[in-house]
Amino acid sequence: MQNNTWKRSLVAMSIIATLAGCNSSSSDDSGKTSPKPDSALKVGLLPDTQGGGWNVAIHPMEAVLAKHQEEGVNVVIPVGDLTDNGSTKEWEQWRSVADKYREAGMEFLPVMGNHETSWAYTVEWIDNMRHFIPEDAVHMPSAEWLNYYIIRDNVLMIGLAYYNLPIAFGWIEDVIAQNEGKFDHVVIASHDGLVGAKYGQTREQIVQGVKDDNRLFDIHKDIRELFAKYDVIWVQGHEHMYQRSQIHARVYGSNDPGGRSNVDTLASTPSGGNYRMPSYTQIVSGNASYKGYEYRYGERELIQDVIQHKMATMKADYDSNHYDANAAILSFDGNRVDYHAYYAPHTITRNEDGMKELEDPNWTLMDTFSRTLDRCEALIYPNSIPEGQRPVLNHISEYKTNDCLGYDGSSARLVGGVNETFNRVDTDERTMGYNAGLTRAETMNDMMRLTYQFLFTQNKAWDPNLNSSERVIAGIPEQDETGAEKGSVTVPATTIDMKKHVTLSWMPKTNETRSDILIVSGMQNHGGVYQNAFGGEKNIRGESGLPGSQPDGTEKRPHARLPLTATQDWNVEEIIGDKYGVQFTADADLNAKDLVLGEQVNGEWKPLVTENCVVDAPWDEYYLVNEPVRDATCADKPVVGYDSQYGNRWWMIADRDLEIALVKH
Repeated sequence: MQNNTWKRSLVAMSIIATLAGCNSSSSDDSGKTSPKPDSALKVGLLPDTQGGGWNVAIHPMEAVLAKHQEEGVNVVIPVGDLTDNGSTKEWEQWRSVADKYREAGMEFLPVMGNHETSWAYTVEWIDNMRHFIPEDAVHMPSAEWLNYYIIRDNVLMIGLAYYNLPIAFGWIEDVIAQNEGKFDHVVIASHDGLVGAKYGQTREQIVQGVKDDNRLFDIHKDIRELFAKYDVIWVQGHEHMYQRSQIHARVYGSNDPGGRSNVDTLASTPSGGNYRMPSYTQIVSGNASYKGYEYRYGERELIQDVIQHKMATMKADYDSNHYDANAAILSFDGNRVDYHAYYAPHTITRNEDGMKELEDPNWTLMDTFSRTLDRCEALIYPNSIPEGQRPVLNHISEYKTNDCLGYDGSSARLVGGVNETFNRVDTDERTMGYNAGLTRAETMNDMMRLTYQFLFTQNKAWDPNLNSSERVIAGIPEQDETGAEKGSVTVPATTIDMKKHVTLSWMPKTNETRSDILIVSGMQNHGGVYQNAFGGEKNIRGESGLPGSQPDGTEKRPHARLPLTATQDWNVEEIIGDKYGVQFTADADLNAKDLVLGEQVNGEWKPLVTENCVVDAPWDEYYLVNEPVRDATCADKPVVGYDSQYGNRWWMIADRDLEIALVKH
């Protein structure tokens, strides 16, 4: 197999700003996002399909692939654990479902999971998967059928087998370098991830790693920096739950010596163009099997911010009465990517149960984003930070950004609002062990150090851990039969409030618009849902978080400030977000007299409001509490204003994701 002696050379972080086609999603009058055009490359994610024993979960698998087909998916990535045991019977079951979709025109890019890493690799895996892996796939030398890549349209897709990231990283660098200019987007798929939701190679191979096994230890920072530089979307399975998060390239502070300053950008620098955060997107794709897991360990806040998390374990003792089947789809159109993640509940526990609820699945859109490669980003934290705490680091709960620059001289920024509508989730208590002479950690202090060096943040007055007053607790060391020290640390159960990953993206103007098109995304994903560690429903308005889940040692309080408009549901299409202000400034040469902010309605650009409904006044945050006086006929229209004192500046109040541009009245 390939080892990590491949050459590595990371260059300075750059902003990718690729002007491409002008297609954009349209909205109807309800603000719901319509499907992308058929011209977009659509990549579907098929989570673990293991069915228990010597079976494949054919009913969830069928439902997910049927949903992909309905949505026009071109390429499906099965993210590992296609089977439980890699047996001939299981492969026959898997292919009985997959073959008909392949014959209907879908391509498959399967990656190997831990349940296939056996003799099935050299026999069953190759015999069956060589019919699915595309003929033009380029394989990693000495790891054929395990690690390979293809390019479709302007998307580079790399597949990796379970635990292969450390040994394949040098090859990934070479693949990216050799294909520079042939792609705009990078999707990397593997069964497991660097961070994960309950697993993760950083915890398994570094913090709890074997002594002197430095394959990942030596390159973990290089991996994050390369992935951040190329705006990688990492997709995986293994966890049997859904999670989307941002994984950061840099660790800020003394625990990350020698970090490169050129990936430190935390704010807009208009003189140098737009900015992206030094992070990449990780998607844990969910479930298509007959088993579910609880949320273990929680957010690795040192390098991770959780944006959305959902699970269903079908454990009645924990108020979870079903499993989820998950179908996620990435749509690529020029420099734009749209993401839609669906779930359908079911109670199937074995193939003999039949399709049951999945005969006619109740698919619900639970997570989405739309963005381009030329964008500005912000993490907006939930407004559950203890009162009186000064905003430290990037713990900002207001919807405010600096200017984000369009191609035509336009600029936009968020100018007000508070994140009061957020999702919450509990975790389960877990331990991490060590054994001197065998593990990297030799002592209890070693284990504590590694957890705070690679996973969690220590709770300090000047840098609070928003998830817990005591994230890791040291145990009492013992001795094994040889006299070597052994022991474990406890990661207590806690409560985590999810963040919003808010992006401002630009698309070039069209014949119907008089300015570039601004996409505001990430404002509408949370409805105020609260889940326990097994997926059971809780009430965020009335129930406290777990003990010690606040930095001051108390529990997170019930969130009584959740707006009355909050749905407390997963359905993104029905979620009403927090009110926020967005400001749009056009180039000074543009004649503003006959222009107003508009959006697409049924594929056609139309003004958001009529001329008599435009407020002639500068933006004022007070409008979020008390809307300005307008004509009675404007009551059911968005609040839109024009700042005549500044000139060529508009603003509006919104409570959902947006795609807006200047259009004629």
